[in-house]
Amino acid sequence: MKILVTGATGIVGRQVVDQLLRAGADVRALTRTPAAAKLPPQVEVFQGDLTDPASVAAALDGVDRMYLFPVEESAREVVELARQAGVRRIVVLSGASVTAGLHVNPVEQAVEESGLEWTHVRPCEFMTNLLQIWAPAIRAERVVRYPFADEPMNLIHEADIAAVAVTALLRDGHHGKAYTLTGPALITVREQVAAIGAALGEEVRYEEVTRERARELMKAQGGFAAESADLMLGFVEYDGAAPADGAYADQDWSALMRVWPDVEHVTGHPPRPYTQWAHDHALDFR
Repeated sequence: MKILVTGATGIVGRQVVDQLLRAGADVRALTRTPAAAKLPPQVEVFQGDLTDPASVAAALDGVDRMYLFPVEESAREVVELARQAGVRRIVVLSGASVTAGLHVNPVEQAVEESGLEWTHVRPCEFMTNLLQIWAPAIRAERVVRYPFADEPMNLIHEADIAAVAVTALLRDGHHGKAYTLTGPALITVREQVAAIGAALGEEVRYEEVTRERARELMKAQGGFAAESADLMLGFVEYDGAAPADGAYADQDWSALMRVWPDVEHVTGHPPRPYTQWAHDHALDFR
């Protein structure tokens, strides 16, 4: 049984690759730049880009199961190529916003309509999302400057997302299921900063700033921080558009702030707490 992991060099994709290898699976990885992938030597690496379905065809040959990173514009073509190649099972990386009814994921739809076995993995916000934003200031000054000090956030460790995906890839009984994934508890920014300090064994100060100031700081960083600033700070809604009056009024926003049991239900272990994530990423803040 050969498993193709798309998005194999991403935050979750690398975890999926590593956990599949530990389970003894035969892993093939799809990446746009194999030379820079730095994947384990036992992984069979293919070059391809999900935005160019034709480039994915060779990587699908002989594949039985696939972890699918969501690229909406080409999802139907990629899924059809997978079906033609003999893929039987697809696990889709999606998002908790679908559970909340904030949007419909075309990748989920394409896989459901393919006739293949499918499972959707719908995580809430990644714990790692703030790493790239906070790490420079923590390394330089041991400080975090951010708004919303005591507003609870629903975050999940990327290893738990991968663990659910790997379980659905390897074990039967998950066909037709959509799993909403959260950490074990809501956590505030202030508590996150304290956890990072504890992992480092040093004090990390928290300075609350306005959204506007945080936006300036994030834009100045460039990269992920600049691209994500407006969305993460609430200047725009999740789809990049300013919300209209009453937008999403009928949707279940509470679904995004609930602690869901799906990680433990699928994997048999509770989700990792933020303190574990901070420990796992301590070197990123040094």
